[in-house]
Amino acid sequence: MTDDTGDHAGEDSGGDAPDDDATPDPDSSDADDISVDRFHEALEAEERPVATASEVARRLGTTQAAARDALAALVDRGDVDRLDVEADPVVFYPRDWGALASRERVVAFPKRREIVVDRPTQYTRARLSQFANLVDTTGTEPGTRGYLYRIRQEDVWAAPFDDADALVDALRSVLPRRFEHLEDWVRDQWRRAHRFRLSTHEDGYVVLTAASESLMGNVADQHLDDDHLRAPISDTEAWVNEGAVAEIKRALYDAGYPVEDDRDLETGDPVDIELTTDLRDYQETWVETFLDRKSGVYVGPPGSGKTVAAIATIAAVGGETLILVPSRELADQWREELLEHSTVDPADIGLYHGGTKDISPVTIATYQIAGMDRHRGLFDSRKWGLICFDEVHHVSAPVYSRTAEFQSKHRLGLSATPVSETRSEEEIYTLIGQPIGADWDALFEAGFVQEPEVEIRYVPWRDELAQSEYAAADGRERRRLAAENPAKVEEIRYLLAAHRDKKALVFVEYLDQGDEISDALGAPFISGETPHHERAELFRRFRAADSNAEDTESDDLDVLVVSRVGDEGIDLPNAELAVVASGLGGSRRQGSQRAGRTMRPTGSALVYVLATRGSSEEEFAQRQMRHLGRKGVRVRETNVAE
Repeated sequence: MTDDTGDHAGEDSGGDAPDDDATPDPDSSDADDISVDRFHEALEAEERPVATASEVARRLGTTQAAARDALAALVDRGDVDRLDVEADPVVFYPRDWGALASRERVVAFPKRREIVVDRPTQYTRARLSQFANLVDTTGTEPGTRGYLYRIRQEDVWAAPFDDADALVDALRSVLPRRFEHLEDWVRDQWRRAHRFRLSTHEDGYVVLTAASESLMGNVADQHLDDDHLRAPISDTEAWVNEGAVAEIKRALYDAGYPVEDDRDLETGDPVDIELTTDLRDYQETWVETFLDRKSGVYVGPPGSGKTVAAIATIAAVGGETLILVPSRELADQWREELLEHSTVDPADIGLYHGGTKDISPVTIATYQIAGMDRHRGLFDSRKWGLICFDEVHHVSAPVYSRTAEFQSKHRLGLSATPVSETRSEEEIYTLIGQPIGADWDALFEAGFVQEPEVEIRYVPWRDELAQSEYAAADGRERRRLAAENPAKVEEIRYLLAAHRDKKALVFVEYLDQGDEISDALGAPFISGETPHHERAELFRRFRAADSNAEDTESDDLDVLVVSRVGDEGIDLPNAELAVVASGLGGSRRQGSQRAGRTMRPTGSALVYVLATRGSSEEEFAQRQMRHLGRKGVRVRETNVAE
């Protein structure tokens, strides 16, 4: 899929380009400064394949004599050629046209705080990821993609620099020239992120400190009330009510002032645990960044090793740990991962959910149980050294949001993509911490994660009665009928037959459709109604062996039909094929999760998204998959024949 980044980028590029009539500064550059890359920049500014020494001088802000001498030196080195045309000035052009076509280009739009980069180097992408948000990517092959970045408030607030000058230096290192207005805005946002601080008084209570008296009076007093602050201590300090920390953070964040949390919280009893798995370089960076900040959200595609990085974090913190998960299956899976990747004593791991309730040095609980009034007091009273929120987007759901108010010395979230249609990532980053993550595209290129191939297949109506019912329906019923298009069953059979050597997941939204597909394929259907023990056994059989195993007597499963219970966190490492039969009205996050079931370090990965042609499913499919395209995943589209 392609996007309109090119058109988007061009709408005001003239307004942000250097002034063609600007007077060159003779001292700003000399012959030694004009490299091949700078010559290429001059050609791009001229929008011509050749340029005279005068034009190069004007574009690069130097004298004509200096430009002529520098270009002559480039000619002598063999990097540039010259052409003498009788009665016309001498023109210069690149000897290697391919270098001009494939080089990195950076275009800034400071009024929108956006940066478009064509064919960015790894250095540029790494730099931009420190203070900007990757909004979109275009292109299909690594090394040819264009990237659209946007610098948001929260990106500047979380930027890993010691001061504003270092942040601005990083900004200048990737932009084609200085933009004072943008730099001023970045400095202002940096100051905002260091105006309020929470700390622990020597007598044990929490203090809110403002950087100035006016901030305490004009910001804190307007956005906080008696439920938040017990009493003033000075013109810039206030005594915080017990249990009001999360609300204070949320209120001041909404006012545009993130709070630095430097409280001296308890770490709980020590936990004897060491990591037994080697970390990749980027995982080590995640952990180091987290330990420095004491909070954050690990953001990376499925298969990037967020759980292992979290276990490394648990070992590094070394204090009592609470791990919150959305389901019992994920709780069991976490216990297995802890035992596989660390030295933790099995007796030190406790499960707290509907099936068992055990508080231990490392406790794994479901969001739902931990947020209930009758259990919440128990969790709130513990001196947790670390709270880990897996599938952290659940924190924004009303039924689970109270768990975000659990406060600990360290707060860690995990998510493949915390984005949501309700913009709840802001609340996540406020209460849990700022994002810490790797560039998806970089992980694909490095081979750490297998990039899935995603194909949207537009399926026609083949059943006239079903098509007539769809035409006569409206609203939610119309969406359901498109999702349950009977022709999808035939298409699923075709895809599974075409990939007999791959283990497959078929995702459905509706239970009736799940039962129908299950019967047609002779494959089990797992839904929320499936008993926990039966679910666990089916997932075990699916994980058990390769689909081309020679043991014909094995009870291993090659195909599972799953409802939304398969969307989140369930580790199915040998799911090589995913077919999304319905559920396209869901969120972008859901689309990422379903594609993510195939993202693993090795092996091929295929995702087919079935959308009924001519229905709203077309738009929903494109919206969901466009979010993956922005992460660097290749997406193609196919019309299935009538």
